[in-house]
Amino acid sequence: MVHPYQPNSNPERHGPAFAALDLGTNNCRLLIGAPNGDGFRVLDSFSRIVRLGEGLQGTGRLNARAMDRAIEALKTCADRMALRPIRAARAIATEACRQAVNVGEFLARVRTETGIRLDVISAREEAELALESCAPLLMGTGRRALLFDIGGGSTEVAWVRLDGCGARPDLSGPELIGYDSLPVGVVSLSERYGAAAFTAAGFEAMVDDVAARLEPFERIHCIGHETSNGGVRQLGTSGTVTTLAGVALGLLRYRRPLVDGTVLTAGAADHALGVLRGLGRDGLALHPCVGADRADFVLPGCAVFEAIRRTWPATEVIVADRGLREGVLLRMLRQRHRSADWPTVRRGWRPRPFSRTALPA
Repeated sequence: MVHPYQPNSNPERHGPAFAALDLGTNNCRLLIGAPNGDGFRVLDSFSRIVRLGEGLQGTGRLNARAMDRAIEALKTCADRMALRPIRAARAIATEACRQAVNVGEFLARVRTETGIRLDVISAREEAELALESCAPLLMGTGRRALLFDIGGGSTEVAWVRLDGCGARPDLSGPELIGYDSLPVGVVSLSERYGAAAFTAAGFEAMVDDVAARLEPFERIHCIGHETSNGGVRQLGTSGTVTTLAGVALGLLRYRRPLVDGTVLTAGAADHALGVLRGLGRDGLALHPCVGADRADFVLPGCAVFEAIRRTWPATEVIVADRGLREGVLLRMLRQRHRSADWPTVRRGWRPRPFSRTALPA
């Protein structure tokens, strides 16, 4: 979703801004914000589906068309950042760039053609940034949390301590106990299963595939046992989970303020999954919470979600419409507090409290 900006407005009035850019396997996202209390005020944001990981599973390489699409989106991001003084900025790339053997060529093109220097982050940092952005939704909710982020090329799963009684009781926020990065996401599953993803047998095959990959993480952390003892919350952050929430809410068009922080009950999740699985590809393309660009990816994402639910049954899931770019921005703002003399990047650089709504069972 793009939040439009007004070219004739005066961006100087907001003071120096911070910019975070996340280039994933499927999407390119930009967020520009200004400090506001313990968080930030959004000044501009941008998101575009670029399918950078298209064909990567079969070839191990980023193809030329995918790189061109990503670079065009990155040029737009650079233009939007150039509209205001940027005090600090960071641009990250994730699974597609971690996997591709020709990533060096792509990063050089990005630097030359857009001025943006991309950092290819590790799977651990990806999990940490997701936790950083979602931490406010977990405050005061239990002992432990299972956080999952269903991406285009991978799915991150994080096991989190909330009660501050572990090895680092001095921490004021959630602590990452363990994480896993599964090499399956909505793009990779869509390419692997193709039209079969829209059939009952294909959907179950995707669920079984992902569930088998979750078992080692379960054996290490015994999350099922912890869940049976109570005090464990689940939180999902991805287009899949926010789409399920939008369908459960019966939204005629997607609205982030109604979705972010929503509690999706098991019954509501079952209903939304049934609706999406019953639509077929053409129906998904027409659905206001999906659209033609995402029609191929929604059911693979739902299969990952269902595999997580079957491995770790839960009565409800907190839904987060926030992710890596918010985590990057929050981390930069914390660094700002520690370094008040941080220099402002010159103009023309190229490179809330929340409320939860429980859905009925």
